[in-house]
Amino acid sequence: MTVAVAPEFMPRVRRSEPMSRHTSWHVGGPAEVFFNPRDRADITAFLRTLSDDVPICWVGLGSNLLVRDGGLDGVVISTHGTLDRLERLNQTCVYAEAGVACARIAKQCIKWGLGPADFFAGIPGTMGGALAMNAGAFGGETWRHVVEVETVDRHGKHHVRPASDYKVSYRHVEFPTPDEWFLSARLCFESRPGANESAVRALLDKRKATQPIGEWSCGSVFTNPPHDHAARLIEASGLKGFRVGDASISEKHANFIINHGNASATDIETLMAHVQQTVQRLHGVHLNPEVRIVGKSN
Repeated sequence: MTVAVAPEFMPRVRRSEPMSRHTSWHVGGPAEVFFNPRDRADITAFLRTLSDDVPICWVGLGSNLLVRDGGLDGVVISTHGTLDRLERLNQTCVYAEAGVACARIAKQCIKWGLGPADFFAGIPGTMGGALAMNAGAFGGETWRHVVEVETVDRHGKHHVRPASDYKVSYRHVEFPTPDEWFLSARLCFESRPGANESAVRALLDKRKATQPIGEWSCGSVFTNPPHDHAARLIEASGLKGFRVGDASISEKHANFIINHGNASATDIETLMAHVQQTVQRLHGVHLNPEVRIVGKSN
């Protein structure tokens, strides 16, 4: 059944929009309806026009996301270029909307003399995505700093929730109710007046030296198992450079999968399954995907 779009939004939605244009892996079939709102009022108004049975998927920078080749039914809402407010609330607290790039949070907190926030420089996504999966890097994690979040539900109603409403663990967040999405977060840090941008630069240099920055990837593909690292297990399994179609395991960092230009989502998902099966067979460890897989197979 075709998604009905209210007349006032018809000129601004795109139908059959290729998701390969909106993911860092540059793969993915078409979204039935793609909408890039102007602001939160626009989001609210749009959500209120959708029927209750329409699937909704939110996308930020499209990292940590694999959209299958068959694409997505329903509506994709993109926060790219919107929900980008970032401000200091008081001596130690910051307000960040869901569309703010994590790297921007790291750099701004350094300027404000707040920390530890430099780890955000290692997260290739937005605040909304970081909240949804408790993203982390260099030993830091998003939800250690969350005090409160603003959300919107599928009927366009806004909610303010304390961090305690969410069950949070390593790269996993349980929502108190389904069909609710992050609009912003209030984060608290420590006062670190001596902090400077060299700390962020050092982390970015480390990331550049150890990860395939500049190539088409999604960031880390698998979560680290307890007391070990996915990259170590994949490399120890002899899988660096292993290829399916135009996708391969990075030679630089074994927990990255690279699209060399013409990979399909099926290539990537097949390669992920091969990695899981090989590591399970050789090491007795099941690797769980960190990347979120959505959509239909062809």
